[in-house]
Amino acid sequence: MIVTLILSAEVAFWVVLALGLTARYLLRWRKVSTVLLVGLPVIDLALFLLTFFDLRGGATASWTHALAASYLGFSVGFGPSLVRWADARFLHRFAGGPKPLPAPKYGAERSRYEWQVCRRTLVSVAITVTLVTALKLFTDAPGTGVFDSWYWRLSIAAVVNTVIAVSYTLWPKQPPAGAIVEDGRIVGWQLPQQSLH
Repeated sequence: MIVTLILSAEVAFWVVLALGLTARYLLRWRKVSTVLLVGLPVIDLALFLLTFFDLRGGATASWTHALAASYLGFSVGFGPSLVRWADARFLHRFAGGPKPLPAPKYGAERSRYEWQVCRRTLVSVAITVTLVTALKLFTDAPGTGVFDSWYWRLSIAAVVNTVIAVSYTLWPKQPPAGAIVEDGRIVGWQLPQQSLH
């Protein structure tokens, strides 16, 4: 049952996101668009509540229940940036907006970008850990020991993202020789100097 709910929530998330962007850029329904996009986390909240009541109803805990909790954590941590990412591409494709810039690759800008990803990951991890712990403490469901492995997985994700951010801070990635870089992105190449004869 939980697997079906997760798949349904995943489909609903992308459908609502597409509807929200369509309402904004193709139909010019700004208020409808805002309601749809702001309501995206409600989908994952509903999934978590159904998971909670499933366990309260006597279901045996499984990794899928923890996965449902992680969806809400991801939605809070990464949802706004995901909506901005989709919004920029939809604007470019359907409403004549500028081409979205890729993530910065070099220098201090890359370091800042990696710290943003790290912050979002830490928020997602903190929320997911809280929700998984709530499932353990407040449902009295059998088999909640299966959730313990999620603490390790989430800790690994947090540590890896932090190490990546630190590494780009201590050892910033340098652009190739001859590259012209703006805001951490290559925008052109210098012409080689002509030797004088």
